[in-house]
Amino acid sequence: MKTLVTLMLTMMFGMSIAGGYQIGDKATDFKLKNIDGKMVSLADYSNAKGFIVIFTCNHCPYAIAYEDRIIELDKKYKKLGYPVIAINPNDPAVQPQDSYDKMKERAEAKRFPFPYLFDEGQKVYPQYGATRTPHVYVLNKAGNELIVEYIGTIDDNYSDESKVKETYLANALDAIIVGNKPDPDFTKAIGCSIKSK
Repeated sequence: MKTLVTLMLTMMFGMSIAGGYQIGDKATDFKLKNIDGKMVSLADYSNAKGFIVIFTCNHCPYAIAYEDRIIELDKKYKKLGYPVIAINPNDPAVQPQDSYDKMKERAEAKRFPFPYLFDEGQKVYPQYGATRTPHVYVLNKAGNELIVEYIGTIDDNYSDESKVKETYLANALDAIIVGNKPDPDFTKAIGCSIKSK
């Protein structure tokens, strides 16, 4: 069930996508190839309380601007049970800088402490309804189910971390960890459009 805030933002920004997840939806697992060649699924993380799923990529200036912040978010929240799972949704035939080999290079150069998965065939991002890089989804475990608790952006200033006033993602996670609902639970994702044929 969407909150009033979610409904208003959806109407304002037109972010509702047919087939994409909404707040409160149950997310299904996936199995995607990591930069080390191994297949990764959410079920592999039996001790996790939830996940920070971030659709991101190599070339997008917005994604690049957020890389260090994503690394810090993973370091902080992985210890609290919410690891980052980064997914590159772009078709490398459309954007060669987002090829699997380039992903490996980027992950090594930045020393990503989280998995960086390739959405080969672009099957996962439409299920989520992601439209941008980066686009964030916070999933929270409820029994055997994963519930979508937050969708949107990381904070309110991609270009200058020192000028950030609203840390939407961190605030959402802090709320979830103490048993509350994020407010807001939906923000407009800011970034490059996902590249597909």
